Parts: sequence; structure tokens; C-alpha cells
Amino acid sequence: MTTLSRRGFIGTSGLVVAAAGAVSGRTAFAAVPEAPTMTEATTQAPLVPTTGRDYQPVATLNGWTLPWRMNGDWKEFHLVAEPVVREFAPGMKGYLWGYNGQSPGPTIEAVEGDKVRIFVTNKLPESTAVHWHGQRLPNGMDGVGGLNQPHIPPGKTFVYEFQLRRSGTYMYHPHSDEMVQMAMGMMGFFVVHPKDPAFRRVERDFVFLLNAFDIEPGSYVPRVAEMTEFNMWCWNSRVFPGIDPLVVAKNDKVRIRFGNLTMTNHPIHMHGYEFKVSCTDGGWVDPAAAWDEVSIDCAVGQMRAFDFVADEPGDWAIHCHKSHHTMNAMGHSVKNYIGVSKKDLAKRIAKIAPGYMPMGSNGMGEMGSMEMPLPDNTLPMMTGFAQFGPVEMGGMFSVVKVREGLARNDYKDPGWFKHPEGTVAFEYKGQKLAEAPRGSSPDSGIEPSEWRVKDPRKPSLGPDGKPRPAAKNSHSNH
Repeated sequence: MTTLSRRGFIGTSGLVVAAAGAVSGRTAFAAVPEAPTMTEATTQAPLVPTTGRDYQPVATLNGWTLPWRMNGDWKEFHLVAEPVVREFAPGMKGYLWGYNGQSPGPTIEAVEGDKVRIFVTNKLPESTAVHWHGQRLPNGMDGVGGLNQPHIPPGKTFVYEFQLRRSGTYMYHPHSDEMVQMAMGMMGFFVVHPKDPAFRRVERDFVFLLNAFDIEPGSYVPRVAEMTEFNMWCWNSRVFPGIDPLVVAKNDKVRIRFGNLTMTNHPIHMHGYEFKVSCTDGGWVDPAAAWDEVSIDCAVGQMRAFDFVADEPGDWAIHCHKSHHTMNAMGHSVKNYIGVSKKDLAKRIAKIAPGYMPMGSNGMGEMGSMEMPLPDNTLPMMTGFAQFGPVEMGGMFSVVKVREGLARNDYKDPGWFKHPEGTVAFEYKGQKLAEAPRGSSPDSGIEPSEWRVKDPRKPSLGPDGKPRPAAKNSHSNH
């Protein structure tokens, strides 16, 4: 991880060290471990363990793994809660809160049975606390400010200590002013690997968090009080085309893990494969009970993981199947003009606004290929290009790139897939086709661009130009 910088060691003389729970029988620590930081938003290579038990490390999508130090039989980490600047995709940044220079914070990796000591330094303007979502641990280490521990004041460092009692997929996030701090981007992944390195082992293991923001075009700070109308649907605080591809070698056994810290559920769908659901927030799924899917829903606060063998080369889409969640900076008050001819209106508007272009009469796909002026610090609703043109996606969308001949630890983007001859859909240019059979309902006779806007305040007129009688309301007695 060449882009990793170091903050150096923070001595206890300049920092108050308190405990999140009772730490009996020990005096002050010799030093707090250094707190690495990362400013790049690209996927860093997995952090291969050099001490302790063996495991296959994870690759955090557009993120990294937090280094640790061994202190006796304790594995020590240092998280710093602080304001950060995060790029969602080229052209847009957010002023967020996170950990160690990033939102989400770095992934914590350890092994079942490890004793972990996690120092948390608060550089926010308000108090915080950290909850270790899904972990079994002493009650005083659970991280709910006021309930299990004092809140961590600004400028202070608290210590969490617990032994990892089960392997699986977990998260961390605040339980202190949670609405604000999570809406500002404070969260991270926590992966506990099995004690037996051969247990359910895979060649490549990816992790990412589902999160969302509401950032008005031209602004930088999320609206923390939003509950439903988010406009930046993210994986690890990134949106397409800023989300890195998931690069795997042909025939690799692959695991993809994700956790949901948004305000709604997300059905994650991967093209080209069926997969086995291997792990939930409750633990590992027995192989005999694992089920095949091509989409798996992940509710709020849940984690999911699935496995597959990458035996089909190509560029395979992976995305949330809620269509609004594969868009960026989408206005929720956009009118629907599909089928409405705006030729006359366009001429009149062009007289006072030269260059005006009517849009929306034929759907929104044309926006994917247009480069229109945008306000500062925002993104097009549909964006991103691939080898055949605009992808017309945004938000929670990426690509699983399966390639032959990749080295074991090669995660670099291999570029677009070179399709074997004759394997790409193509335009038909043969003899004129016979009319396709139709259902029994009559053709409306309306051309696609001849629909008219109906003003609900005016009566509907019949062929004779007179108002039609009002329709009977079968529910008028309700």
C-alpha cells in the first residue's frame, strides 16, 4: 500500500487514554499505536498477514485494510474519527466524517480467537462512540454511548478490548448522535476470518458497504435529516463510474461480502452467474443449506456474502436492482414528458433562451451520451462509458471483470473484455421480417410522440367536442 502515510506514535503524555470498559489489572500503555491514513479512493491491494494465523485477506472496494501491531498476545489497531474529504467519482467530492482519512473507514481484519485492542481517537467537533455491529463481546465494549460507556469527548482516546468469538462478516459505526454521524459517512467493515485457514477459503474476497447521501448540486455537505430522498446511492461512498471493478482470474473461487447502512433495502444482482449465499449477519450458511441466487436482498443493518466460481470470462454487471439506485444526483421532481411533443414549445423557448434543447419526450437515455453543463460539484444522472458507448448508469453499479491468466494478487483493471468473434449482439440487416403477432387488444393508433399532456382541472372532451360525462366512482361510498 504505497499511498499509506503514517501519523507517527502518539504518546500518552499528549493524549488522555481512557477505557471503553473496565480494564482491570493494567497500568497505562507504553504508547498508542500509530494511526495510518489514506487519502486515495482506489482499491488497495489486500494486506497479507505476516504474523499470526494464515488467512486469505479481503480486498476492500475503493478502500483498504487497517494495519495493526502485535503487543504481546494483543492485536492492536488505531482508528481516528475525523472530518474527511471523499471523492464520489471524478467531478464530485463530499465533505464527510469518517475514519483515518476515509469514508467508510478502513476495513479491520483479524482471526477468530484473536484478542483485539482498538484505540479510538476522536477528532470530531462532538462526542462519539463505536459499536462493533454483530460481534459477541463484553457488554461494556458494545459501544452505545451513555448505555455501555461514556461518550468519547473531542480530543480524547478510548480503548476497546475483546476477544473475537466467531468468524464472519461484521461492521462498525457510531452509536453516538447516530443520525448525524452515520449520515456524514462514519462506518467501516470488520472481517473475522476462520481459525482454520482452509475453512470456506476462496481465492478472492471482496467487501464493500452500501451507504447513501443527499447532497444538493453545488454543495458539499450531506443533508443529515433526510430519510427517503437520497441522490447519491453508494458503495463505499463511491458511485459509478467511480466504483472500481471487481477483478478476478478465470476459475477463481470468489466471495463478495456487503453490509447495508442505508435507510432502505437493496437487492444486489450479478449478471452472468448464479451464486451460493454463503454467509449472513448471523454467521456461515451450512453448505448443505446454501441456496442458489442471482439476486440477494440486503435489509438495513444486515450483512450478506455469496460465493461463485468465475468460469465465465467477460465484463459482468453487478448492481442494486432498484432502478433509482443506479442513478446519480437525480431530482425527485422531474416531470414525465414521454410521448409529449415539445417541438412548438421548443421553438418559443429558443427565442428567449438560444440553444435550448427539449428532452424527455423519448425517455431519458439520451442523457447518458450528452455532455451538458452542470452546477459545480455534482454528477450527471446517467454517466459512464464502456467500449460500446454510454452505460447509462450511475450509483450502485460496477463490473465483475473475469480474465484468463491473471496473477494471484493482480487486482489492476484489465480494460474492456475482448469478445471472441461472433459473440456480441449485432444489428439484423437481412430480409424484412414478418409482422410480429399481436394480442387481441386494438392498436391505439397513437404515434409515440403524439401523446398530449392532460390538465386534470379541465373536462375530457368527446369526439363531438363536448365534455364527457364524469365516470362513476365505485368507491364513492367508502
